[in-house]
Amino acid sequence: MSIKRALVSVSDKTGIVDFCRELSQLGVEIISTGGTKNLLAKEGVPVIGISDVTGFPEILDGRVKTLHPAVHSGLLAVRDSAEHQAQMKELGLDYIDLVVVNLYPFQETIAKPDVAYEDAIENIDIGGPTMLRSAAKNHAFVSVVVDSDDYSTVIEEIRGAGDTTLETRKRLAAKVFRHTAAYDALISDYLSNVNGDPLPERFTVTYEKLQDLRYGENPHQKAAFYRKPLAGADTITTAEQLHGKELSYNNINDANAALQIVKEFEEPAVVAVKHMNPCGVGVGKSIYEAYEKAYQADPVSIFGGIIAANRIIDEDTANQLKDIFLEIILAPGFTQEALDILTKKKNIRLLKLGGLELGGDRKSQYVVTSIDGGMVIQESDTHSVTESDLKVVTDRKPTEEELKQLLFGWKVVKHVKSNAIVLAKDDMTIGVGAGQMNRVGSAKIAIEQAGDKVQGSALASDAYFPMGDTVEVAAKAGVTAIIQPGGSIRDEESIQMANKYGIAMVFTGIRHFKH
Repeated sequence: MSIKRALVSVSDKTGIVDFCRELSQLGVEIISTGGTKNLLAKEGVPVIGISDVTGFPEILDGRVKTLHPAVHSGLLAVRDSAEHQAQMKELGLDYIDLVVVNLYPFQETIAKPDVAYEDAIENIDIGGPTMLRSAAKNHAFVSVVVDSDDYSTVIEEIRGAGDTTLETRKRLAAKVFRHTAAYDALISDYLSNVNGDPLPERFTVTYEKLQDLRYGENPHQKAAFYRKPLAGADTITTAEQLHGKELSYNNINDANAALQIVKEFEEPAVVAVKHMNPCGVGVGKSIYEAYEKAYQADPVSIFGGIIAANRIIDEDTANQLKDIFLEIILAPGFTQEALDILTKKKNIRLLKLGGLELGGDRKSQYVVTSIDGGMVIQESDTHSVTESDLKVVTDRKPTEEELKQLLFGWKVVKHVKSNAIVLAKDDMTIGVGAGQMNRVGSAKIAIEQAGDKVQGSALASDAYFPMGDTVEVAAKAGVTAIIQPGGSIRDEESIQMANKYGIAMVFTGIRHFKH
């Protein structure tokens, strides 16, 4: 067999003129539609209009032009079937050997701010996916190209043998079905959300690969990094890497964890993360002051960690950052002086983020977590509390300073693996207890880490105390204020224990489990 006829209809016209010119020079007859046909003719590439093939005009503003038996019989006919050959000959139909199609820009359309619903619907391609699927199904005989990156391979194989190899056709067909599946998933997601049904009976997701990773959590595990279409500018997936070696699987997860915490704060803040948990969080009047507090929170664990800042990194802060080993620094930007300092460290990764959405009013997203045999989906936890949301349940009310530290600790504890306890003082974390099987164990870890700083500190707990023991341990260590959700059948036991030691305790009514 050889490729004699090609049907070309593309929305993204990158490289299409040169590709079709080479096809024509190789003796391939080119059929085309609408804007693609006009462009090829203008550039002097011989082209036949689709209406000359179908005997039917393009109608309904171009909505119907390739949905015709003359097109799809040419794509779907089994070339080594005597019956198919006879029918094609009887009806005066000809084969189409190559399809080059990419689809209406639906993703680009819905990415526009305040896009009109009607515009989104108009950019749902019908004929394009139909041709792609017909050609891909019949890839034993038909070549199909949906990606301009494959133009050169197809030309080389036609030039060498007059046709593509079966191996190439199989690969291109698989790419087509991935492409149309992703296209339909995006449309489905858009329409589901427009109709107020973000968790429908069938949940289809699509992601585009950013890069293959060297390995996963461990060297024996394969891994890759993907981005969701229309991902926000303030995500790791859209960050610009300014310096350093390739990101690893663990880097990406830790950096994402750090970013989610630092976005909690409207004031200058710095977060240090190790193994998905914060080891130091600080806020200050400047990013330099915030970093100093984050560092002092745990100067041991920060070594080899990930740093996230919600302000531009300046020269003074960079001079401090360069003195320890860090895997990643991510921030909205870096001054030139800071870059000059930090890029002298060969392996450190510097990531520049888009405009950060900060504070408690951030829009919640849906988070997909894989499990063996399926997945679970939930809204991201962007809930925040203010002073007016708190309920004082003890005899003593928190002081103004204690209240400030309680709210600070509450912003952090929601990002710590449960069971989670955070100790806060002077606008910084001084102790973090994460991932223990009981709450007392997390409290003891946080208290031990805090050392003498625990005196006069505020404690935040991601969930209620099932009994009064955690309150007593905290009180004996020197904690003076506690914030927790409340809601235990034994809340009164914890309240009485707090009253016994003169602790001020407030309830939020909101739990922040993080598994």
